[in-house]
Amino acid sequence: MDCARCLARPRACSDCVVTALLGPPDDAVRLDAEEGAALAALSSAGLVPPLRLVTAGESEPPADQ
Repeated sequence: MDCARCLARPRACSDCVVTALLGPPDDAVRLDAEEGAALAALSSAGLVPPLRLVTAGESEPPADQ
C-alpha cells in the first residue's frame, strides 16, 4: 500500500486505519494477508477506522464494512 499513490488522499486520511495506527506515512506501508485480515476484523468491530485506500481504477474509498 502506497499512501502517496492513494487517490483519496488527503480527504480520507483522517478516517483511514493507516493514519489511525501509524500516523501520516512517508513511504509505502506493506501489510501481509494476516495483518490485512486483522485490520479488517478490528474495523468490523468498530475498534479502528477502515482502510480508505483508493488506487488508480477506483473512484471512491471502499464502503465501511
